[in-house]
Amino acid sequence: MSEFDYDLFVIGGGSGGVRAARVAAGEAGAKVALAEEDRYGGTCVIRGCVPKKLMVFASEYASAAKEARAYGWDMADGDFHWDRFKEKLETELDRLEGVYRKLLKGSGVETFDARATLKDAHTVALSTGEVKTAKHILIATGGRPVRPDLPNAHLGMVSDDIFHLDALPKRVLIVGGGYIACEFACILNGLGVEVTQYYRGAQILRGFDEEARGLIAESMAQRGVDLHVGTDIVDMHCEEDEDGLTAPVEVTQYGAKGVEEVREVGKPIRVKATNGKTREFDAVFFATGRRPNSDELGLEALGIEIGRKGEIKVDGYSQTAVPSVYAIGDVTDRVNLTPVAIREGMAFVETVFKGNPTEVDHDLIPSAVFTQPELGTVGLSEEAARDQEEIEVYSTSFRPMQTAFAEGEGRVLMKLIVSKATRKVLGCHIVSPGAGELIQMVGIAVKMGATKEDFDRTVAVHPTMSEELVTMRNPVRTA
Repeated sequence: MSEFDYDLFVIGGGSGGVRAARVAAGEAGAKVALAEEDRYGGTCVIRGCVPKKLMVFASEYASAAKEARAYGWDMADGDFHWDRFKEKLETELDRLEGVYRKLLKGSGVETFDARATLKDAHTVALSTGEVKTAKHILIATGGRPVRPDLPNAHLGMVSDDIFHLDALPKRVLIVGGGYIACEFACILNGLGVEVTQYYRGAQILRGFDEEARGLIAESMAQRGVDLHVGTDIVDMHCEEDEDGLTAPVEVTQYGAKGVEEVREVGKPIRVKATNGKTREFDAVFFATGRRPNSDELGLEALGIEIGRKGEIKVDGYSQTAVPSVYAIGDVTDRVNLTPVAIREGMAFVETVFKGNPTEVDHDLIPSAVFTQPELGTVGLSEEAARDQEEIEVYSTSFRPMQTAFAEGEGRVLMKLIVSKATRKVLGCHIVSPGAGELIQMVGIAVKMGATKEDFDRTVAVHPTMSEELVTMRNPVRTA
């Protein structure tokens, strides 16, 4: 009989933790338990990727009627009803959480709806008062959005809050320039909200290809986002009543047809910016960073190293300084993407339970930013590549057929970064509708080490936007 209650105890019921628990139990035959203090599915399913993408879909219909009319359809503009969408969204998230619970149960994983902390290298204490032991412990607690160190920052919301709004604000200020800030700026703008965005840097989407981020900034402004770079908040406050509460006031919200809908919200938030201007908003949304959920887990007392941002330090096999304790996903702050957390969980099971030591491959990971238009990217940006070696840049920007026919302004970008020495495609950057779908396929070629000549030998699919990826013959510049 084992000296431990379980072979594996997983702390965290997000995508990475659930996958590791399921595979360890279902395929490796391990005795597994998992504890989750909130909802199963984690950030991605409950308060991240999934609800956000559904909001992206909802927001994209705003311009559908106008474009349809250009194609001969007699189609009227419509109004967006947040309450209808929110009800259906909540039903879908409940369904998905049920799927996660069912998958764990079907794999034989014992689950605890409780917070778990580490007492020692093999012991977990639950908030229910139970204490469990395990040969291996896997921490998969993810991350959380943080508010800036600013007086009255509590008046603003973060990404976790936006899915729970009772009603959409008429005017919102989004603070930040990363992918979350830009995605929600496009979403809320598409849903009819007046969006202002402040970012303290010189250009949004820092770390992405310069040409791509410039086109997205231009497109966001064309669509109505009031974007201010080099701008940050100095002060924010809200007038309070005698009880210290923000009294509700009536504001008017407009649907897509301009129809007025009067509702009650809190008093406007007055925001002073570094540009000297003071403006009022119905809501302020901070998208200024995330932090790993490593607090108060009992890690440092065991000798597990924590980085300055709160990330758990692990080696290439996701193992901490305590041999029996591993960590995967956003809590390690390596590559904070759901599919990466899942891959890390799978590699952990291969290493620990299948006798096949497997390091996690974090190289050439394709990703997408769901702005309007989307950004799909894999590999090096032009700036990073030219700092590494001599390169050729193949790039084209144009109005796609569908947009041009409807006399729209939107442009797309197709861009390849090529090594002069090896001819390998070092990076690909696409700004277009559906760029997230396109970059998945390109990612396969880049991961396989395809050269520019491999792309050239591929026959184009015509007429498509993506055919430009295999028809660009001459570099636009070298560096």
